[in-house]
Amino acid sequence: MENTIHYNTEQQQELLVRVERNNRMVQRLSQKLNSYTCQPKCPQQFEKFYELNKSIENFKKHQKHIMSKIRQRKMDFSDAVNNEVGNQLDRFKKLEKDFASYLTD
Repeated sequence: MENTIHYNTEQQQELLVRVERNNRMVQRLSQKLNSYTCQPKCPQQFEKFYELNKSIENFKKHQKHIMSKIRQRKMDFSDAVNNEVGNQLDRFKKLEKDFASYLTD
């Protein structure tokens, strides 16, 4: 029984590390997006640029919400794995994909 609890704790820590790593990556992507090298050059890129900025802000808002819940220990981690943390990881994947699409256009 203790091994199962230990595994869950390890799994929780691993998810938290991934969420924090993704947050740092989004901060770097945001800096890159706002640098002069990634400035939009046509109307379609301006639209993508604004959509990416909105997505980054949305990601940051959810990140703060999740981290505050975890710090307050209000979050039952079994729910978080299926819902909020999983959704945040999906948001990161989509954001990363959209950013790559923006850079290749």
